[in-house]
Amino acid sequence: MNENEMDHMNDHPPTSSTEPSAPAPAPAFPPAPRTAPRRSSPWSELGRLVAAVAIGAIVGASVMGAAGRGGISLPSPAVAVLGQTSRASQNSNAATAAIKAVIQKANDEQAQAIANNDPSVMRDTATTSHYQDLVQTNEQLTSAGITSIKLVNLRWGTISVSGSNAKATTYETWQSTFSDGSTDRSTDQNDYTLVLQNGKWVVSGDDQPGQSGTGSTQPTAPDPNIAPISPGRNTSSNWSGYAATGGTFTSVTGTWTVPDPKTSTGGADATWVGIGGVASHDLIQAGTEATITGRGSARYDAWIELLPRSQQIVPLTVSPGDSVTVTITQQQGSDWLVSLKDTTTGRDYSTTVTYASTNSSAEWVEEAPSGGPRILPLDDFGSVRFTDATATANGKTLTIAQANGQALTMINAARQPLAQPSALGSDGASFTVTRTAASSNVLPSRGFGRGGFGDGD
Repeated sequence: MNENEMDHMNDHPPTSSTEPSAPAPAPAFPPAPRTAPRRSSPWSELGRLVAAVAIGAIVGASVMGAAGRGGISLPSPAVAVLGQTSRASQNSNAATAAIKAVIQKANDEQAQAIANNDPSVMRDTATTSHYQDLVQTNEQLTSAGITSIKLVNLRWGTISVSGSNAKATTYETWQSTFSDGSTDRSTDQNDYTLVLQNGKWVVSGDDQPGQSGTGSTQPTAPDPNIAPISPGRNTSSNWSGYAATGGTFTSVTGTWTVPDPKTSTGGADATWVGIGGVASHDLIQAGTEATITGRGSARYDAWIELLPRSQQIVPLTVSPGDSVTVTITQQQGSDWLVSLKDTTTGRDYSTTVTYASTNSSAEWVEEAPSGGPRILPLDDFGSVRFTDATATANGKTLTIAQANGQALTMINAARQPLAQPSALGSDGASFTVTRTAASSNVLPSRGFGRGGFGDGD
């Protein structure tokens, strides 16, 4: 959770009651991919530290030399202040060096964990919660076919220390090697948070507000028995479902049954509702996700994400076959209430977050998540049915049909459908997304965060 989030268990979002007009018909939109959390990062540039020490030495020599010549005479209180300043500077330099060292070590350990399929080596440089995030990240990377990662370049940004908390920014280039021998590089800004535990710094979080990726892998041969989607249809490399635009959206809700993917196929899938992201870079979303691990089992999570921040796993246990309802509702100003309820178990989770949204769209989506710079292979989730799918636009609660929602088909590199939404039900608020038999080619991610449309027509 970020510092603006306040958790509330068993809260329920308010319903909207005002009634202006429905939104205008939605234009065709091009989607752009979302990214699950990736790796963490690296090394130490001692140049600034050395320069700071050198400058301090030069200034000290000048003051002392001038005093010796009788040009400047400092009274003893001033000398004491200089000593205090020097000690503070030394403490700051020591903290900066320690922070750089632990970030470097953390990144070395993450690369080692993937190489040896042993996540335990990452424990000593991370808090317990961040360690769990790293374990999930590595599972997603290996599900994408990544066999190793390597840090090839690092630039340091700002580092700030406040008592037992610290923040550090880096700009890191990582190279991923895939099982087919191909490689891919991505450069990202990493915003680290660190805390002092038992006298040493450990990483408590790593947000990546932006990404860029280059490189390619060889896609599998397309199935000649599956016809490609013709141009002119709304398509995406990672989304399938419905999206509505053309109004000011302040709430979205949907219910679905958590799918049970075949663990023999590998990959991942995510089911969610959100606001923003169709024609803007903002997106607030929440849902469930299944990740097929390298051990042939599936991990299920409930999560919230506010682009460009990383996904946050929430403490709500979900299982395949559970009925889950997710609602995102704007409160006052930039405050949003996000509620997830597992109606099968009766458990729920809600939190209030602060987020600046354009309120430009609402979505109900089944997705192929991303790991590193690439979209993960879409697992064989079978089908997932959305019901009670509504949004509040311009103050009026509308079904997908009333909000002029548009269907969106997920495609592979050969433009074959990977996941297709059905027509809306007679209630205008229900539909089913079905996985096809097409191969899930991994396409380069050229979007941001966890959402957005990819290759549209």
